[in-house]
Parts: sequence; structure tokens; C-alpha cells
Amino acid sequence: MALEIERKFLVEGDYKSLATSHSRIVQGYICSERGRTVRVRLRDDKGYLTIKGPSRNNGLSRYEFEKEITKDEALSLFCLCEPGVIDKIRWLVPAGAHTFEVDEFFGDNEGLVVAEVELGSENEDFARPPFLGQEVTGDRRYYNSSLRVKPYKDW
Repeated sequence: MALEIERKFLVEGDYKSLATSHSRIVQGYICSERGRTVRVRLRDDKGYLTIKGPSRNNGLSRYEFEKEITKDEALSLFCLCEPGVIDKIRWLVPAGAHTFEVDEFFGDNEGLVVAEVELGSENEDFARPPFLGQEVTGDRRYYNSSLRVKPYKDW
């Protein structure tokens, strides 16, 4: 079982000048029920199918299964998705022993920028880059599956 352990933060200030790479991500949800999500993602020219289980420990961890699929497979699965799409650029920003994934959202979520860091354990220490703002780990409003239904522009 693959366990995803991550913390999520709002972003304040410059992160782009610290980034080592970035990619465009478009994703939809085949299933976004509370407790489980099935996501299809196109990241540049690669496709991914991801299944996530319920959040545990106030949103800090959950089961995750991800499989790379072809671009054509991803594009064909988008027709099965629930209404609403997440569109964002993901910036990879190293900080200490970790790499933060900083998501800059577009469309109905324009103006929202969120950073996530994946950890090896729930108590693992990590360097805090200067752009980290308020922690929002476990706040369902910031889950991508929630942003699809209730976008940032409607808050």
C-alpha cells in the first residue's frame, strides 16, 4: 500500500525564481466522492490515472495509487470525468532535502497558489522556504477535487 504523507500551504511571495522546472497539468475526476477519488491527469505529454483513499490524521496522509498511461488514454478518459477541470502550472522548488510542488491555478481558480511537500513520515522535519504562508493541510476547500466543484473565485 502506498501512503501519501504531505503538508499543504498557501504561498506568499516569489517561488518562480527558486524553481528548477515547471509543467502544465490538466486534470479531471472520474469519481470525487468523499473518502475516495479517481483522477485522470495530463501533465505535459504524459497521462496518469490516480486513485486516492480517505484522508487520515486531519488530512496529513492517505492511500494513493498512481499509474502512468499514454496521452491518448488520458484524453479518452476525460470524457468519463465529472464536470469541471483543474488547470494549473506546477513549479518544482527544492528546499533542503525536499522538493515543494507549487501549484499556480488558472480558470475558475485563478489567483490561488498552493505549495505541497511530501514527507516520509508524519513527524518529519523539513526546511521552510520563505514563500510558505498559512498551513492549510486538511482543509478540504484546497483539495483539487473540491476546487473543481467550488472554485476559488466563488469563495
